Amino acid sequence: MVDVARRADVSLKTVSRVVNDEPVGQELVGRVLAAIAELGFRRNDIARNLRSRQLNATVGLLIEEIANPFYATIASVAAEIAAAHGTMLITASSEEDPERERALLQDFTQRRVDGLLVVPAGLDHSFLRREVELGMPVVFLDRPPQGLQADAVLLDNRGGSHAGVTALLDEGHRRVGLLLGAPSVPTMRERLAGARAALDAAGVEPDDSLVRERLIAPEEAGRAVAALLDLPEPPTAFFCANNRLTVGALQELHRRGSDAALVGFDDFELAHLMPRPLTVVAYDTRELARVATERLFERVAGDDTPPSTTVLPTRLLKRGLA
Repeated sequence: MVDVARRADVSLKTVSRVVNDEPVGQELVGRVLAAIAELGFRRNDIARNLRSRQLNATVGLLIEEIANPFYATIASVAAEIAAAHGTMLITASSEEDPERERALLQDFTQRRVDGLLVVPAGLDHSFLRREVELGMPVVFLDRPPQGLQADAVLLDNRGGSHAGVTALLDEGHRRVGLLLGAPSVPTMRERLAGARAALDAAGVEPDDSLVRERLIAPEEAGRAVAALLDLPEPPTAFFCANNRLTVGALQELHRRGSDAALVGFDDFELAHLMPRPLTVVAYDTRELARVATERLFERVAGDDTPPSTTVLPTRLLKRGLA
């Protein structure tokens, strides 16, 4: 507002009146609006709240897909903790669309929420930098922010995938099929790096013909498994980078009657009832949500220490009926 006042050659009070739709002469309104257009100014309710020390007792949670049990658990835990702090949680879903994510986060900030919990979909969060600089608490979980310094609570993606692939190698497998999502997603890059590090440690030469990337739906994973099993030298084991890919791989292996070993990142509902053995890289989703939400409320309460990253451990669990 100071910059707008200087550009329009008016007082700060005049800018405030224009921005807040209070009576001002038309000539002054025109000058202020022209300066606003030139400078790209928009009213920041966060700064106004900070000046008045008013909080709205609401926090925003942006997840990717509310129907996914992983995100539903995060929302449930965050809501419990918010309620314990006398705060309402507002939840929205980005549907893994970066543009929708940006629009929703900007809407949250304009609604003057007291803080944000974000499971990111996009690869650039620099648009939040101004809000963070003005004091908006933001905590990312599951994936780190890009282009922004902020708190993050993550899983040990590299270590988990390393342990999973190492378990397959310890069983004697040397041809391991790797099923992954989009390589642009930080978690996928970390999980691929962990898998390759495990292969390298065992002296197994990398074979790009055994890697399938950009898989999203279980059906895509099933088709990838089918193609790999049809190779002249098919893999004897598979590592899936998330639970949706694991489900698709399981369906195709069952259809083929294949006894290929399988390790999947993420536990999933009914995994213990699968008609064949498998191993999952498991972690505590509730703890992930708890640590992130408590960190957010520490920030809301005034903690101004530098941003930190917390990495939570994973573990291998045997699943299936056999």
